Amino acid sequence: MADQTLDGKPLYRLQPTSDVEGYDLLAELALDMRTSWNHSADHLWEQLDPALWGLTHNPWVVLQTVSREKLQRDFANPVFFKSVADLVRDRHAAAEAPAWFQEAHSQSPLQCVAYFCMEFMLSEALPIYSGGLGNVAGDQLKAASELGIPVIGVGLLYQQGYFRQVIDKDGAQQALFPYNDPGQLPITPLRRLNGEWLRLELKLPGYSVWLRTWQVQVGKVKLYLLDSNDAANYPAHRGITSELYGGGPELRLEQELLLGLGGWRLLAELGIKPEVCHLNEGHAAFAVLERARSCMEETGHDFKAALSITRAGNLFTTHTAVAAGFDLFEPCLIEQYLAEYAETKLGITCHDLLALGRRNPNDSTEPFNMAYLAIHGSGAVNGVSRLHGKVSRHLFGPLFPRWPVDEVPVGHVTNGVHMPTWDSAAADHLWTHACGKNRWIGATEMLEQKMLCVSDIDLWQFRSAASKSLVEFVRQRFSGQLAMSGAPPDAVEAAKGLLDPDVLTLGFARRFATYKRPDLLLHDPERLLRLLNNPRRPVQIIMAGKAHPADEAGKALIQEWMRFIHRAGAHASVIFLSDYDMQLTGQLVQGVDVWLNTPRRPWEASGTSGMKVLVNGGINLSVLDGWWAEAYTPEVGWALGDGKEHGKDPASDAAEAEALYDLLESEVIPEFYTRDQQGIPTAWVTRMRNSMSQLTPRFSTNRVVREYTERHYLPAAAAYRERSADKGALGAQVSDWRHMLEQNWPALRFGEMTVETDGGQHVFLVHVYLNDLDPESVQVELYADGILEDAPVRQEMTRLHQLVAAATGYAYHARVSADRPAQDYTARLIPRHDGASVPLEAPQILWQR
Repeated sequence: MADQTLDGKPLYRLQPTSDVEGYDLLAELALDMRTSWNHSADHLWEQLDPALWGLTHNPWVVLQTVSREKLQRDFANPVFFKSVADLVRDRHAAAEAPAWFQEAHSQSPLQCVAYFCMEFMLSEALPIYSGGLGNVAGDQLKAASELGIPVIGVGLLYQQGYFRQVIDKDGAQQALFPYNDPGQLPITPLRRLNGEWLRLELKLPGYSVWLRTWQVQVGKVKLYLLDSNDAANYPAHRGITSELYGGGPELRLEQELLLGLGGWRLLAELGIKPEVCHLNEGHAAFAVLERARSCMEETGHDFKAALSITRAGNLFTTHTAVAAGFDLFEPCLIEQYLAEYAETKLGITCHDLLALGRRNPNDSTEPFNMAYLAIHGSGAVNGVSRLHGKVSRHLFGPLFPRWPVDEVPVGHVTNGVHMPTWDSAAADHLWTHACGKNRWIGATEMLEQKMLCVSDIDLWQFRSAASKSLVEFVRQRFSGQLAMSGAPPDAVEAAKGLLDPDVLTLGFARRFATYKRPDLLLHDPERLLRLLNNPRRPVQIIMAGKAHPADEAGKALIQEWMRFIHRAGAHASVIFLSDYDMQLTGQLVQGVDVWLNTPRRPWEASGTSGMKVLVNGGINLSVLDGWWAEAYTPEVGWALGDGKEHGKDPASDAAEAEALYDLLESEVIPEFYTRDQQGIPTAWVTRMRNSMSQLTPRFSTNRVVREYTERHYLPAAAAYRERSADKGALGAQVSDWRHMLEQNWPALRFGEMTVETDGGQHVFLVHVYLNDLDPESVQVELYADGILEDAPVRQEMTRLHQLVAAATGYAYHARVSADRPAQDYTARLIPRHDGASVPLEAPQILWQR
């Protein structure tokens, strides 16, 4: 391609730099997100353009911006060329090396897990995330890569992503929406073998939407992204993927159709047939419909049978702790967008489709709940912490009427974070010295003992350096923030001297929402000021966080903090950093001494921000909610509250605010400032060591992804293979069994029941009338509630004989210990099928009265 000239003199080049020898090697590194967490290539990008690298941390931008001449000079340097070649060689070796999955499950036939999510947080270079959900998804893809688990991610590419935040002179949040130029993101178009860009046509009512497809390389794992910004689309339709969590219900529905239906079709276009589909939140639930439709084409079964076949391979992870958090759509909107799809593609009525997203199928006014669709289309459901599993059983209990809440089929896999992403360079060095370089890519059971051997002086020197680095970062960022907001030069200059690395630093950074109570510390401003300005034991706070642009209450909480900061005596001790993103998160979690979290229990499903400080030696002070409810013990951090639910009770908020001040004054601050002769706070360091050693392995994605693999992916893949064998014979049987239950269950009843006590046992005999139902399709049990923390008693009763005087009556018998009164026990009738999950797939239950 010729250069542009004027009077024979070159003005600029149209020839890209890709003709430079070695460019392809650099491009390979720049387009693999693995370099964003192992940092092995950071020095290359810094050498090419230090300023741009420092601003963006986007190797692909650096590579495309650098001049041809600069690249030629650097590649002429043998040291630079060798470094690039070595890194590419290491990348290939890592991609080919067997990992945990290949070693622990070498005989497993699991080929592919498709991981669907609305957002993925992989790097600040790819801003298609908002917060916690994307954090979980991105970290789990990274861990899957390191552990060798065959996972593929599916998501959307947003033209603007989530909003960027500016705090104006009045302390109010302003939202900006910069454009994500695909050419500057570390992604590549998906192309067919003939070079054609792989584009999908998704037919919506009255028009088609063309979807462009992209690939992100995440180590060994691929993430596929869809976007609607295709020139063939009408302008309004090009904007469907314009913004993450923006617009109204109709735009959200369109996005979720693109993700679920379009995402599954993309996998089909690529020839990928996942055994397992992991729905990370209900946004992607339409994938269960498209997967069933594909099964209908392959097997010839109707929709009910196809859903029965495929749901065994679907896993739904819910992150929502309140019913209002689920995506709900008005029935007319679902009918508008999906009636034709239901009738022509699925062979069902729109009423039947709506029933999949409802508690009461016959209530025409009930909205369509995406979480309900995910449950009705999945073989397993889990929350993201032990407490959240309990909360979710209550939330989804209405789908399983008359079942005890403990038996509502929702388990839990507690979240974790990808430690190599969130540790500092110094933390990486400390952990490597103690536990080895490969500590997060295999079993982690021995890490605790190794970290316990790190000395007090090494830990405190490490933490002191971390505090210094954080203060330097905050000074630089905050002074720049002030300059951009138009602050006077003297204020900008003064910001470069704020904070003290030797002062106890509290960190509070998260989405500003009322249930997270970011204003709890402001309950008594004068008392907070006294804490901050104590001359002997001062405290400083670094804050960050965004409120959704439509959340006026959340934005007001930010403004409340800004007003407090600007009053006399607070501006030097409390810093609010704007535009909370992945880069800022990383800096904060690496340097703060204490991470504060103050949600109303039980509305924090899991929380991951506090997990990120663990590897860096920070200590948590949190309400007993989410992950902290199962992580906390007195030797690893501090707990706030009584571990009970109080709703929005202002009196409870006030009591917990006072308890927080007391905790800081009486325990946290004294422990930090009580030093030995060497200046080391020995009790603090002991707590820090306990937190690092005990909690870091437990709350890493290494543990999480291994748990998902062994508890869910492998069993789901086996169940799906079993149901789909022989053209889906077993799946069709399960579908027929469910239909038989639905038809006959209303006529089932219990008859007479007798109890005798004999030799320390209660002997129960009960008559059951099954109408025309096959007795093999049900199970009769004796049930008694658990005592205290014990599990309930479930004793299967034996079928003795058919009743002489009844065509469909049977006698059932069981013996239980007489340690409990006979009246504690009740007989119940529940569905049974060896290949089915009860009550997830069959929620019927009948109790003997």
